[in-house]
Amino acid sequence: MEKQEWNEKKVSLGSAIVVAFVLAVLGVVLGANWQNWFGGFAPYLGINTSVTSDVDWSPLNEVYNKLSSSYNGEISKQDVVEGAKKGLVEALGDTYTVYMDAEETSDFYDDLHGNVGSGIGVEMGLRDGYVRVLRTLPDNPARKAGVLAGDIIYKVDGEEVYSLSVDEIAKKVRGETGSEVTITVVRNGEEKEFTMKREAINNVSAYVEYDGKTAIVTVTRFDNDTGTKVQEFAKEFAGKGINKVILDLRGNGGGYVSAAQDLLSLWLDGDKVLIQKSKHFGNSSNSASRGKALLKDMKTIVLVNGSSASASEIVAGALQDYNKATIVGERTYGKGVVQNLYDLSGGTVLKVTTAEWYTPNDRSINGEGITPDVEVERSYEDINAMRDPQMDKAKAL
Repeated sequence: MEKQEWNEKKVSLGSAIVVAFVLAVLGVVLGANWQNWFGGFAPYLGINTSVTSDVDWSPLNEVYNKLSSSYNGEISKQDVVEGAKKGLVEALGDTYTVYMDAEETSDFYDDLHGNVGSGIGVEMGLRDGYVRVLRTLPDNPARKAGVLAGDIIYKVDGEEVYSLSVDEIAKKVRGETGSEVTITVVRNGEEKEFTMKREAINNVSAYVEYDGKTAIVTVTRFDNDTGTKVQEFAKEFAGKGINKVILDLRGNGGGYVSAAQDLLSLWLDGDKVLIQKSKHFGNSSNSASRGKALLKDMKTIVLVNGSSASASEIVAGALQDYNKATIVGERTYGKGVVQNLYDLSGGTVLKVTTAEWYTPNDRSINGEGITPDVEVERSYEDINAMRDPQMDKAKAL
């Protein structure tokens, strides 16, 4: 069979904006009596009609009237209502402010709490314009099959998915336990195909391993119980003679800010852990709890990389500001914005960027990230060869 050449293709931002706008046009302008309809619909979007009363929606109404009188096909009101919600939010141009329909909301909470169901055991992220494998989980199908970190996810069961989001691809990869899925990846410009059986994925938010008198605490996400889990680990350290902790936040994309506070309470006794600055809600600060700082005098190393984001950066930044830890690895992602979740009708959710956050020393992280005290790179080649120079450095400090 002739080898197929891989041609890199990217979806332009302009195309994405056009699609979002068309969805908004189709959905928002339902019916000829726009003002009355919008007044009834706006609360479901979380919109105060008194705030939008100065907006002239008549041009959209004009477009919809033309569509309804000339479009050669059926217009589903339910579909365009959902499209309206998504289009309205996407028009803001903020990656982190999104409208999620009922199914997406359910998937979002499942991901947040680690209820990923059955899959192949890969962590994926957007890198260089493509969704790539960030790492494969031990004793899971992807690693056994030979999927490697750095692989571009090109197809799932023969369908091209390279232009889809991480969440959309993850949804296609998951399925019933024991069912087969075929993943086509691009590696060094060549396509490689892997057929695997899905297995139940054990995805805890935190776990601990021991290397002599060093405790290595890996936090994969910030869930409701993450702080409690790590506190339980910390209570065991004295009995094990632990004199150093390595906190591994690599690949941790964040989660609940409250979970980051809980975790920081192990090192910071009532100290300020972050500052929030908001246009609508003013400025405020969050502090660690008192009386839980079991590790305040413990030598601590924090591992981070370019996939450490949000709550991970809160933790790394605060420990760095208070000189409670040495940060090792690569500059973090730089997601210094806070989202609030607003429950809407029909089991849907609006996730809205409401503030920017800063470290206790008033350092802005958004777009900048946390710069490690000791910079050590770990390449995809290192990961695939099971080499970890970052961990090696952390152990040596």
